[in-house]
Amino acid sequence: MIWLGLALGIGFGCSPRSSESEFAGIDSVQTMKDVDNALTPAEQAEGWILLFDGNSMQGWRAFNGDTTPSNWVIEEGAMKGLGATGGEDFGGDVVYGVQEFEEFELKFSWKISPGGNSGVFYHVVEGPNYKAPYYTGPEYQVIDQLGFAQPLEKWQSLAGDYAMYEPDYAGVVKPAGEWNESKIVFAEAGASYWLNGKQTVEFVPYSEDWVTRRNSGKWNDFPDYKIARKGLIALQDHGDPVWFKNLKIRPL
Repeated sequence: MIWLGLALGIGFGCSPRSSESEFAGIDSVQTMKDVDNALTPAEQAEGWILLFDGNSMQGWRAFNGDTTPSNWVIEEGAMKGLGATGGEDFGGDVVYGVQEFEEFELKFSWKISPGGNSGVFYHVVEGPNYKAPYYTGPEYQVIDQLGFAQPLEKWQSLAGDYAMYEPDYAGVVKPAGEWNESKIVFAEAGASYWLNGKQTVEFVPYSEDWVTRRNSGKWNDFPDYKIARKGLIALQDHGDPVWFKNLKIRPL
């Protein structure tokens, strides 16, 4: 999600998990970590939860809704946002509605269309007062850093904690259309965002510095932003095609 200038600019189902049998037949060249949308035996033992099975939208539904919106489809093992909603506040975002998460490690693969913009949210709260996940949930910024039409401020940039903590993405930005590997680690003792193996952001939630940034003025019209300490995971349709796969989370 991006706000330019002064603007802040499916039914439920059981959590899909993979079984060890899914890895049968993998040869010595293809390692377990190369298998999309599956958990390795080690990940299962560590308590990881697979949020997307590569074949269905099981567990995902519209934000503030009960079913999967038509602008999200499955394409070649990825969850694709068609970008058909026209942008923020148009009801195109989706949440993983099976359970809320508080402290966690979240991993996901993604790619964006040329000039595209999207985001991954956590601690999202639903309700009639909230038109979209960004009203309450912190955002990992997903954007075409190299090809976005307007100049990006650092606080609007890729792999940043949107409008809170500016990212260091030097050396790991890929062109639109290429797959990226991202990670969010969130714990009260310390949080970090990662892009293609590099830590881009680090902060201490609820610290004095965090509170100062939260109350810096950009969020004056969103009094419940970042207030909830647990909530849903959400993906944004900001009006541009975007793809996600390998979504998995480990509660801490």
